Amino acid sequence: MKPINKDEIYEHLNSFLKSRGIELKDGSYARGIQQTCDFLADSINLGQEGMQRAKAEFDKNMDRMRQVIHERTAPNRPAAEAPPRKAKTASAANSTSSKPRHSRKAKPRKTQK
Repeated sequence: MKPINKDEIYEHLNSFLKSRGIELKDGSYARGIQQTCDFLADSINLGQEGMQRAKAEFDKNMDRMRQVIHERTAPNRPAAEAPPRKAKTASAANSTSSKPRHSRKAKPRKTQK
């Protein structure tokens, strides 16, 4: 939002009152209204700056919170990679037969009645 000029609110108020048939002439009453409008413009501008700072701080904290959630919920990485398998030597590979070392016969299952 653009900052509001100090005289801008007073000018808009003055034109509004003129459209309603009320004209503000120079005097203590008009100066008091103008000072009030200046104070209102300053308050709006400061409030807007505060909101922008608060939004920036909020966004920064949200990013930090998202990062923490991401780190906590990410899948765990392996602590250490598995050691590499030892390669079989050529003589060991040739001596191994294609049959399994232990052949066990399957036991028949007992049926329940």
